[in-house]
Amino acid sequence: MLKFNLEMTSQGPTIEVVPYDPAWSTMFAQEAALIRTALGKNCVAIHHVGSTSIPGLAAKPIIDMVPVVKDILHVDAKALEAMGYLDRGELGMLFRRFFTKGISERTHHLHIWEEGNPEIDKHLLFRAYLLENPAELKRYEDLKLNLAIKYSNDQNAYTLAKDDLITEMLEKSGFQGLTLVQALTEREWGKVKYFRQHYFFRLLNIEDPYTRTFNDPSHFHIVLRKGMTIIGYAHLQFWPEARAALRMIVLEESYRNQGIGQKFIQFLERWLSHQKIKALHIQSSPEAYNFYKRNEYREMPFEDPEGYQSHPKDIDMGKFIKE
Repeated sequence: MLKFNLEMTSQGPTIEVVPYDPAWSTMFAQEAALIRTALGKNCVAIHHVGSTSIPGLAAKPIIDMVPVVKDILHVDAKALEAMGYLDRGELGMLFRRFFTKGISERTHHLHIWEEGNPEIDKHLLFRAYLLENPAELKRYEDLKLNLAIKYSNDQNAYTLAKDDLITEMLEKSGFQGLTLVQALTEREWGKVKYFRQHYFFRLLNIEDPYTRTFNDPSHFHIVLRKGMTIIGYAHLQFWPEARAALRMIVLEESYRNQGIGQKFIQFLERWLSHQKIKALHIQSSPEAYNFYKRNEYREMPFEDPEGYQSHPKDIDMGKFIKE
């Protein structure tokens, strides 16, 4: 099973944003050649991304790279570890393999994605947007310099504080891909709480009684984004014996009846197959029954090991996940 913990430790080495160094492009080229060899025929391309890829932009001196592979499940982690990389799993970004190099001082980050994943375009469009808009590049640089002072020993706070501006710039870049992440930022958690209360617990005239699941490692709160707009939410729970429960799945009303719901559940099923989950269980409302039937779910005992209360009209359904 792939690693997927969010690893939300805040303390770490001092954050240092330094002036642009022309040697960064050479460092990328040298490392990319080694990574291409390590990944072998699975490697399609390697892109230099992040601040060190943009001439003139001050940055943390860490080379961010996006290796693109044919099959994310066949990334040769041992070959990368032999080069000094540490396998960090997904760290909340579904379908990513993330590796870091350097223990006391980071030197390289690998964000490995499978070809066709919209996250690749997101990295490239963000880089292109900054290269084409000098005023925006200055805004981004000023923010990074200020945050490096404000959060000099808090990597998590530094990263999260950039989220609003990065989101704004990605929206301007034209990025429109469908991507999934585990809720991490304040904006993402705000939407999680909104979806749960507005579409589920408001209808029962109660406040969400299951917020404890937000900090339970067996529960996964996943948001679906179109571009940078959060349009959907799913709550998954992993059970023993390679089973999982889909506790909730919902789209904003304006995005329904466009085929996005089907794509959403297919994304989730594919991710679950990567985690070696064999069966996905749901309790469907009568209104959603036909949607699940169209997606090959059948009536199946739910057998909830934790005994959550469901609506008496809900229908127990499930599906065996294909590898």
